Amino acid sequence: MSKVLIPAQRRERIQEYLALHKIVPSAELSRLLDVSEATVRRDLEYLEMEGIVERTHGGAILSQRMRLEPEYLQRAARHVDEKRAIGIAAASLIEDGDIVFINSGTTTTQIIKHIPPEANVTIFTNNLQAALEVGEVGFELIILGGAFQSKSNSVAGRFAIEVLNQVYADKAFIGVDGISLKHGCTVPSNDEAEIICRMLERTQGIKSIVVDHSKWGVVSNFEVARVDQIHRLITDDGLDSHAREMLADRPIEVVIASRQTQET
Repeated sequence: MSKVLIPAQRRERIQEYLALHKIVPSAELSRLLDVSEATVRRDLEYLEMEGIVERTHGGAILSQRMRLEPEYLQRAARHVDEKRAIGIAAASLIEDGDIVFINSGTTTTQIIKHIPPEANVTIFTNNLQAALEVGEVGFELIILGGAFQSKSNSVAGRFAIEVLNQVYADKAFIGVDGISLKHGCTVPSNDEAEIICRMLERTQGIKSIVVDHSKWGVVSNFEVARVDQIHRLITDDGLDSHAREMLADRPIEVVIASRQTQET
């Protein structure tokens, strides 16, 4: 007979498992801990109240908190191939004549870099890094004014908001630091959150969130949109199957960008 674990021990085992796997079905925990699914459900309820997990239909995911905004270069070095694939996929969805909002971030930089130089489009962005990296282009690239944000190589603030208030976009491509069915799309900076919210408010057409698979289940400080307020999620093929199943029940199109189909 296996040793019976007290609640604190079970919850520690659950956290250890989630630290490795990020996501787990209740049935699997029931088997691993040799307890009923009702007991597992109570443990997950407790851990959710503590902010450690986020319960899902039939299981849980690790609730990863991101309180501080990481430096741009640190973020740029992570999941490089995935971000490039997402950028290529997102750029291919921009059509002739579109006016597009794109916010700051390493993934959104890849979108701007992969728009064909001769495209007949207008891009409004607060992403200074993209403007530096894109080189000479034929399309119209308009940088919002505002206060410089050194951690994200972007601009934000009142002047940027005033420009956005004068424009309606056909599409928006928004990079965030976390996405969760319960907590929505979140970022660590209030200044960036204000930019994103105004971009979404002023977009008349499709609103897309662009994130690599590591952002699934991450929760940061400022919510910019609920998942059901977004039309499209563009991510990479590292997104796990359970996350895909959960999103399949939502009114959101999921575009999976494969790293194997990138440009050479």
